[in-house]
Amino acid sequence: MTADSWLKGARGLAVAAGGLDFATGLGLVGAPAFTLARMGAPVPGGEALLYVRFVGVFVAAVGASYLGALALGGARRLRSVFEFTLLFRLGAGTFTGLAVARGLLAPAWLAVTATDFALVGAQSWLLTKGAGRHG
Repeated sequence: MTADSWLKGARGLAVAAGGLDFATGLGLVGAPAFTLARMGAPVPGGEALLYVRFVGVFVAAVGASYLGALALGGARRLRSVFEFTLLFRLGAGTFTGLAVARGLLAPAWLAVTATDFALVGAQSWLLTKGAGRHG
């Protein structure tokens, strides 16, 4: 994989992952019941929606990290974001998968598990290609 093709793939992934997380996070903050319903997840009541909004801030911040690296340009910044977000994605994907398996979250949350694990795979693949280490 050439440095140019790596950067093109990294940019595409950053737009997709960043846009998805940023928009979802903003939705969870501004309209949590609407956003959860669009996800097919049950909408909790009362105080629980406050915690959904709190989680939304973190989801939006992760998305903003991809978009910020993209806006600032450069393979090194994208590489850093891909490295940094791996842990968050592994944690979120594992948590939601286990919570569904234990009956604590509805099966609709497996979409979060699948998305996070797919992004871990894509980011890891790009990182192993080595591009962006010095660019």
